[in-house]
Amino acid sequence: MSDTLHRHLRRALETLPTAPLCVAFSGGPDSTALLHALAQLPPARQRGLRALHVDHSLHGDSRLWAEHCRAFCATLDIPCEVLPVQVRRGSGSGLEAAAREARHAALAAGLREGELLLFAHHRDDQVETVLLKLLRGAGPEGLGGMRVLRRFGRGQLWRPLLELSRQQLHDYVAAQGLACIDDPSNADIHLARNRLRHEILPRLLRFWPQAPDSILHSAALSRAAADTLRTQWLAAFDELHDASSGSLDAPGWLALAPALREPLLDHWLHARGRRAPTAAQRRQIERQCAARAGRLPCIRWDDTELHIWKGRLWALPAAVDIDDRWQADWHGEPLALPDGGELTLDDPAVRLAEPLRVRLRRGGERIKPEGDAHTRELRDLFQQARMPPWRRACCPLILAGDELVAVADCWLSGQGAELFRKVGAWPRWRAGR
Repeated sequence: MSDTLHRHLRRALETLPTAPLCVAFSGGPDSTALLHALAQLPPARQRGLRALHVDHSLHGDSRLWAEHCRAFCATLDIPCEVLPVQVRRGSGSGLEAAAREARHAALAAGLREGELLLFAHHRDDQVETVLLKLLRGAGPEGLGGMRVLRRFGRGQLWRPLLELSRQQLHDYVAAQGLACIDDPSNADIHLARNRLRHEILPRLLRFWPQAPDSILHSAALSRAAADTLRTQWLAAFDELHDASSGSLDAPGWLALAPALREPLLDHWLHARGRRAPTAAQRRQIERQCAARAGRLPCIRWDDTELHIWKGRLWALPAAVDIDDRWQADWHGEPLALPDGGELTLDDPAVRLAEPLRVRLRRGGERIKPEGDAHTRELRDLFQQARMPPWRRACCPLILAGDELVAVADCWLSGQGAELFRKVGAWPRWRAGR
């Protein structure tokens, strides 16, 4: 098996342009086989081969595992960087998904410009992935399984072992006498992938021994279909997406065929840092797109809110609870707002001689904008300016004493305009959502 793995990796390296190599190294058998085999190949070492290990701190031995990975890499004379992460619990997506999200975020941050990040996913992993996607109701993109190569962080993610089996990698580890980490969570059948691996697939193979070949053949067909559809929905995305607001044309999206509608929505959400919805949530989004005028539909899942407003889709982080009694004195320094936004002056060197008071809306506020003959209610100004409803509650109001002199950087009274004109700097508001 040693020669087989080495030959496979040598051929794989020849298919890609020269780029630095970095292995996502868990210390388990699969990534151990990958890293060790690469270390035997001069072309891999010439590409600056190194390893990244993510310490999830979810197991009592996680620090020992990190030390094992460092020591193993030292025996190969390969640099190893340990990336500690905090897995967010209670997000609604499950511990397994939360750990994967934290791991990928750490690896993306640790990847260097133009570097290839190698994962040790193999043929059996691909079979499991396709079946899990099928059970979750995925379309062609999901049923196509894991891509061999895709963009990731500042470089690319590469899976060079998808043609090899788990057994081939474990045989390599045994033949080389390599020490590996045994993560007990891999045997926990409460996790969906483990239940499939240890209970469902063995039974399936008893009656359909050809199942892996058939599943992978279907995955290849699905991948080809997904790639063909991708050219169509990407063209539609360019027409429906407004880059300035990040929103999506709702009627135009709803008019697309389902085969284009679903991957386009996922692409848009992922680009905005949000997770994709479930099938039931997708149906709800489609129904709410047809809601009558005047309604403000909002569909929520995990840490995402999808708003439908003014005929467009808006994807946002979940709202945080905000105390509408919040207020702060402001001298012009960067001021953190309760929703995660910020109020600053456009000249960072300027400070106000006398502090102004900043607070949020409480209802009934009015301002007479400079040059306007009338005093206006904020509600009317917000509607005329088409400010999204979810931003209005967190819009900072700037007061001199009890006088409202500015509404963020949107409207200034005559007094407010004179005040900021004198100091030579103007308010700038960055919304948190």
